Amino acid sequence: MSAAPTSVKSGRLPTILVLLAVAAVCWTVVVQLMGGAHGRDDPGALGFFVGIWVLMMAAMMLPSVWPTVLVYQRLQAARRERGEHGVPLGPGLLVVGYLTAWTAAGLVGFAIVQAGHSMQVDALSWDRGGPLLAGGVIVAAAVYQLTPLKDVCLRHCRGPFSFLLEHWRPGPLGAVRMGVRHGVWCIGCCWALMASLFALGIMSIPWMVVIATFIGAEKLLPWRRTATGAVTVALLVLGIAVALVPERVPWLMTPSGGMHEAPVSEMAPGMEMPT
Repeated sequence: MSAAPTSVKSGRLPTILVLLAVAAVCWTVVVQLMGGAHGRDDPGALGFFVGIWVLMMAAMMLPSVWPTVLVYQRLQAARRERGEHGVPLGPGLLVVGYLTAWTAAGLVGFAIVQAGHSMQVDALSWDRGGPLLAGGVIVAAAVYQLTPLKDVCLRHCRGPFSFLLEHWRPGPLGAVRMGVRHGVWCIGCCWALMASLFALGIMSIPWMVVIATFIGAEKLLPWRRTATGAVTVALLVLGIAVALVPERVPWLMTPSGGMHEAPVSEMAPGMEMPT
């Protein structure tokens, strides 16, 4: 038995703990920055949005990206065992590329929100058709869950070994490129869930936690179809509730920047307010 696989196994827990620690720090910073949050559909200035979006993506995505990082480490160890050069900072560069892809996706979301603001369609204001629009976005996300494209992207996210073997690139730049490509597949898998977060209020910490939980469940749980089906049903119910009874949806951000907190008696079972 060679030493390389043993060293890889011994390095699994530290790698996972590092990713979780970075995610925890990002969650802490995001929560602090959200203290002065803008309204549900106001992401603030571009610089503020980019900074907080990168922190959000690290907080929400790193807990579910560790399988890819671990497989990358395993492949690097195998290359070193064959006498080939490894990339000492490869895992970090892979994560940088991954977050770069999500940063680009965030800029697209920012542009869409700003374009919506510039149109100033009164019929879509929150007091009129806003809840229907927000609910429709979430229902559309539920429908996307059932599409072949979602299934293909999710299979790439859940199969890091085959992904890295197919798209392997050597060297530091190769690690970044693989991270970007993996991020693109992840965006294809999760963009509708992120759109739902925009609809619920991009500055709503509780809904950030819920969406991150949905993403982690789909990527990490062994029961892929069950996890995807449960998320689909949850999105469908949530979208209908936002469209028809937004006042009963907990943690829903309002245009003024406030967060609606539905009375506990009006919440769905299991939707208790965090303490």
